[in-house]
Amino acid sequence: MEAESVHKTRVIGQIFQQHYQWLCTRLAYRTGCSDRAEDIAAETFLRVCTLAEPDAIREPRALLTTIAQRLMYEGWRRRDVEKAYLQGLAGDVEDVHPSPQEQMMLNERLLAIDRRLEGLAGQARAVFVHRQLEGMTYVQISERLGLSVGRVHQLMTVALQCCHCGLRE
Repeated sequence: MEAESVHKTRVIGQIFQQHYQWLCTRLAYRTGCSDRAEDIAAETFLRVCTLAEPDAIREPRALLTTIAQRLMYEGWRRRDVEKAYLQGLAGDVEDVHPSPQEQMMLNERLLAIDRRLEGLAGQARAVFVHRQLEGMTYVQISERLGLSVGRVHQLMTVALQCCHCGLRE
């Protein structure tokens, strides 16, 4: 078993030595960036390492080119998805008007949360309001209220538990 692993490593090492620079040059031309080309080439050889029988590779350059192209396509697809997601976040949000039933349910939940918050200590209530309604971070809340970040976290946990219990009732 160990001899097979050594042999596989040797075969992949030979392919790497013979074709890595060629692949980097080809990818640099395709991507226009030598750093990106080296990243793709490295990922390509990682994929080659996962092959069961590297001895079966008859045309290493063809295989390396195919794997590298697929990696580039995956990268482009991922970048397109990220771009579309960010555009969706940045785009104008349509005015959404909840149905009367949804409004009633929301109002009931808000009233339940409000009732629960009345039972909280002043600091826990303030932490909850700053975080949920004003969107402040724990650090900002701690600075505003003169509390440690750990204490803000504790108070927020208490407030959320309180609200969660109120919504289940």
